[in-house]
Amino acid sequence: MFQSLSITELSVPNAYRLTPERHHDRRGYFMEAFRAETISEAIGYPFVVGQVNYSLSRRNTLRGIHGTLLPPGQAKLVTCVRGAVLDVVVDLRVGSPTYGKYEMTRQDEDSGIAVYLADGLGHAFLALTDDACMNYVCSAAYIPGTMLEIDPLDPEIGIPWGLTEPPIMSEKDAGALTLAEAESKGLLSTYEECLAHYAELKTAPRPF
Repeated sequence: MFQSLSITELSVPNAYRLTPERHHDRRGYFMEAFRAETISEAIGYPFVVGQVNYSLSRRNTLRGIHGTLLPPGQAKLVTCVRGAVLDVVVDLRVGSPTYGKYEMTRQDEDSGIAVYLADGLGHAFLALTDDACMNYVCSAAYIPGTMLEIDPLDPEIGIPWGLTEPPIMSEKDAGALTLAEAESKGLLSTYEECLAHYAELKTAPRPF
């Protein structure tokens, strides 16, 4: 069985881009999108799947920036399985060398590219097509009251979305706190807390 999944760390530490290789024949194609052993080796601790979600978005829909309070945390592997999106990782860890920085990845159904985000990082995306479908493989189940929303249009973060019209957003995202406001309210994890959390995960039993 071949293994053809390339994993590279992004400029935001503890975020990774997964690029699969497609193997075509007269039937269509086959690709390896996820392997627990491969991704766990890359991130340095076991990635255990606790929940899988999907979202469907109209063109120009802006979702995020979403994170999870630590504890409990919720790492994510996100993949666009239909259409195309502009996917963004934002470092929400106070004291991180890349705090407030971001990296963008175009994801679409043709490339199969995915992005992994460790606990403490934020995620957002802009739907570039109608019926853009995103798959979220999460390390833990959703717990009400633990989600964190940051304004995706926060000028201090300055994500260049390239908008030509006002985006479609939920009321919660449209009214979300800026990064500075979230920090002042003590909602964000520190870089040291996240590093300690990652170290604890290294001792967890591997599911393979």
